[in-house]
Amino acid sequence: MRRTTLGLIAALGALAVVLGPGGGAIAQAPPSPLPGGTPPISGTPQMPPQPSLPAPPSPPMTAPGTQVPVPGVPVPPITITPSTGPDQPPPGTGAIPGAPATMQQLPREYLPAPSGIRPFPTPEETKGKVLTMEDAVKISLDNQPIIMARIGDYQAQLQNIAIAISPQLPQLTGQWNGFWNQTPGSVLSPTNQTAPNSMTRTVTTQNRFLTTSATVTAQQLLWDFGKTLAATDAARAGAKSFAENVEIQKQEAVRLVKEAYYSLVLSNRLVQVNQQALDRALVNLRSAKGFFDVGTQPKSAVTRAEVDVATGQLNLIIAVNNVNIFRLTLNQLMGIPINTPTEIADNLAYAHVEYEPKNLLNETFARRPEYKQIKAQYEQADYTVKQQFRNFFPNVVAQGTYGSAGSDMNEAYSYGLQLNWTIFDGGNKIALYKQALAQRDAALARVRDTELTIWQQVERAYVTVQQAEEAIGAAQKGAESADENFRLSQGRFDAGVANIIELTDAQLALTTAQSQVAQALAAYWIATVELDRFLGRR
Repeated sequence: MRRTTLGLIAALGALAVVLGPGGGAIAQAPPSPLPGGTPPISGTPQMPPQPSLPAPPSPPMTAPGTQVPVPGVPVPPITITPSTGPDQPPPGTGAIPGAPATMQQLPREYLPAPSGIRPFPTPEETKGKVLTMEDAVKISLDNQPIIMARIGDYQAQLQNIAIAISPQLPQLTGQWNGFWNQTPGSVLSPTNQTAPNSMTRTVTTQNRFLTTSATVTAQQLLWDFGKTLAATDAARAGAKSFAENVEIQKQEAVRLVKEAYYSLVLSNRLVQVNQQALDRALVNLRSAKGFFDVGTQPKSAVTRAEVDVATGQLNLIIAVNNVNIFRLTLNQLMGIPINTPTEIADNLAYAHVEYEPKNLLNETFARRPEYKQIKAQYEQADYTVKQQFRNFFPNVVAQGTYGSAGSDMNEAYSYGLQLNWTIFDGGNKIALYKQALAQRDAALARVRDTELTIWQQVERAYVTVQQAEEAIGAAQKGAESADENFRLSQGRFDAGVANIIELTDAQLALTTAQSQVAQALAAYWIATVELDRFLGRR
């Protein structure tokens, strides 16, 4: 009997949906008040206007004394305590009241600057201005300490060229000696030759005198079979390698700054996404409490909505913290004080970047400083082999000395040619030559390995750019579908025909889809930055 009654009620309900109020005729459906154009179920009340968004509530209380709603007893509305004070930002947004809307969050209180180090420069571009990515790159190239260190290493390496060529130039040395000498001697006493031998004896005496000398020596290497020339070429190749190291550091600094900039913009976008998700969760919580008050939704709907609000608050806190972290990272990469409140512009918009596939690899090997550096290192190793081989041959040197010596400083001079040739040194030169050959072979192998590495990097980066560009369209389509699904679910929930689980699932899907759009845009631009780096561009 009960089953028959329930079936009859269901049939009457379905009939009421089909038949309009005009005596059995099908009524013209009025415009849908629900988001997305979802047709409402006949007989349901009009959807009330969306309430104004409250500030984030405090986390749900679980301590003793928490009020538990009782069916039939009105439940007071949720109490929301916003931040107070003129300097406090609106909850969750991190924006400064009265300041223009920019894409940055209010940083947390920074640590005071240390007093024991030299202050870092604060460029004018960061003083109360919105920093563009081009400005950030310029600041980094001008202030990054590691770039200054690479330039210092290069300047030091340049001196090796002068050191290597110096033996080929005239050598001039001066010397002065002054010695007080004491030498022992012996004489016969008495010195009278007529004295008999029995009366003579040998007496030891000390002779003291001063000796001085002053000389100037000039020396010129006439021929060394190319030893000095090979050493100079090796030093010049080594300096070229260090010069490419400077360019490597500059390109790497540009890449890191751009990636940090895009990551900071992405973090700001995710703050917006999580703020919107929290606002939706608050609206859902208010709706769930209203339905619970009238008895159309169970207590679990309110509890689930409270969980969503708490989760939204947590996600927003994490997103704002990521903004602060990436701001600190960007400041460090620009070489400016870490606690600088840097503000950036939102440039996370899609724009197609055109690459010419046929010329990418040729451009890469013509521009990559890593390839130029490894080839310079091979040249250095090859010149070292030549130098070690030529060390087996002699040196021809012209030398002349002029000066004076003795207490009366009598003139003294000498000049002539020298032939210096090491006949046997225990195998030292042979070992050095074999070592240079092995090092040259290793350098050639590293050149080949670098060629493969660069080729693979460009291929991978180019594929990544294509994949990231395709992912943007897919993510945007997913966000549109997730937004429509959420609006339908919210309309169904507000109409009382959907439960809180369906609504929260739709809300989670929308938040995830919106995050994926921002992440896809950031991934695309970061992929272009990496491809430009692998192509040798700044």
